[in-house]
Amino acid sequence: MIELLNQNKKIDVLLIAEGTYPYIRGGVSTWIHDLITGISEKNFGVVFLGSRPEDYERIKYKLPDNLVYLSVDYLFNYERTIMPHERNANKENFRYIETLHKWFKENIDKNVDLPEKIKKLEFYLKEVKEEDFLFSREAWNFIIDMYTEYAEETPFIDYFWTIRNIHAPIWVVAKIASQVPDCDIVHSPSTGYAGFLASLISYHKKIPFVLTEHGIYTRERKIDLLNVDWLVDKRLFFQRDLGEVDHIRNLWIRFFESIGKFIYHASKIIISLFDDARKIQISYGADPDKCIVIPNGVDVEGYSQALKNRPKEIPRVITLLGRVVPIKDIKTFIKAMRIVVNRLPQAEGWIVGPTDEDPEYFEECKRLVEVYNLENNVKFLGFQNPKDIFPKTGILTLTSISEGMPLVILEGFAAGLPAVATDVGSCRQLIYGGLNEEDINIGKAGEVVPIANPEKLANAYIELLTDEEKWNAYQKSALTRVNKFYRKEQFLENYRKIYKEVLT
Repeated sequence: MIELLNQNKKIDVLLIAEGTYPYIRGGVSTWIHDLITGISEKNFGVVFLGSRPEDYERIKYKLPDNLVYLSVDYLFNYERTIMPHERNANKENFRYIETLHKWFKENIDKNVDLPEKIKKLEFYLKEVKEEDFLFSREAWNFIIDMYTEYAEETPFIDYFWTIRNIHAPIWVVAKIASQVPDCDIVHSPSTGYAGFLASLISYHKKIPFVLTEHGIYTRERKIDLLNVDWLVDKRLFFQRDLGEVDHIRNLWIRFFESIGKFIYHASKIIISLFDDARKIQISYGADPDKCIVIPNGVDVEGYSQALKNRPKEIPRVITLLGRVVPIKDIKTFIKAMRIVVNRLPQAEGWIVGPTDEDPEYFEECKRLVEVYNLENNVKFLGFQNPKDIFPKTGILTLTSISEGMPLVILEGFAAGLPAVATDVGSCRQLIYGGLNEEDINIGKAGEVVPIANPEKLANAYIELLTDEEKWNAYQKSALTRVNKFYRKEQFLENYRKIYKEVLT
């Protein structure tokens, strides 16, 4: 663990940021920054949990004065790899590793809690150390037994490294949990490894754990795992049933499902951003009595100048503001732009957001632009200040295959910009209204279309760019909705109440 900032002041709330703040801009990072700066009467700490050091550049935010602690650590930092060496584990203690593995494997759909011993840091740090798991004879025999029982159709080398890669971060997280300073509350903006770290800190320090899920982490990892190329099903065709997921892929999926359930159990309050997400959390094992909804909010006044700067005519520019990664489905946007440009040759599609997270996907998107002959119409602008981009934009769009409650739609609304988005997360609620009758009666602030459907997207773009009366009506609804229901002051006040409640 590297401490980048430690003012030796009391930490009221310790946030766990997995791959986000302060190294990645936008999305959850913006949410964390707004939370810290908005609740200035409390001191915050941040534990940044990254993948590898080479995956991140410099800090992207001006750190607030009330951020009194910041540490950085990595789950897959191979520089600190322990050299292999022969060893024997304590057989009595090692049985708990088997318990842990079997709990992950067998208890997804059962209301079974982890053994108390496995919740304690001492178990990982003193009784069964990382090197016991990596190099002991007992670990080897355990993997052999599990492979023979469950995965003989899978190449052993793939099974062996999958088991190692799934479990190894558990010891990294345990070490971090033992090193963080004291705090009153631990707050994680996701499940996954961040939520697991927050759970261990909560159990170890006996402090309340607040969980806010922006998307449904477990479901997003499942989508990723079902589509990644690095997991190859090597079974022969006669070894497969139709639609059956291969064992290695299923191991990863079950791991994230199980760890998510463990995190829900450790949380004192489980927050989602919209009601459909709350229902999904419950379906994944969250206690309904712990689950509440707190929508995001934006600084409406902060976008007032962007609203004033809008030209009288609707710019024929469609802006997709987001990271260039597969889950944002940039390729469908590019395909839709081909249809738009056929009807409106001057139309432009701007893709505004970082391109370095998945360089291979970025290259594929650039090649698609060339294949569709859209070099003059589709532009990758990298990171830009949305307040500069919004006045030059006619439609804000999201083409994602999964979202939580995208702040960017609310920011666009505050700047007087209608949205066209895919039917994921809370996009339908934001664009059509859904909080209550008053919200629905405000009217539509854009259009919602199915995922991965370039034709529907293009038709919505064309209709909105060529119908000024409809565009103005949608703009009016957008401004009314964000002012009435999604202001930052409401969001911050809700979290002040949560922090007060969990300490009583």
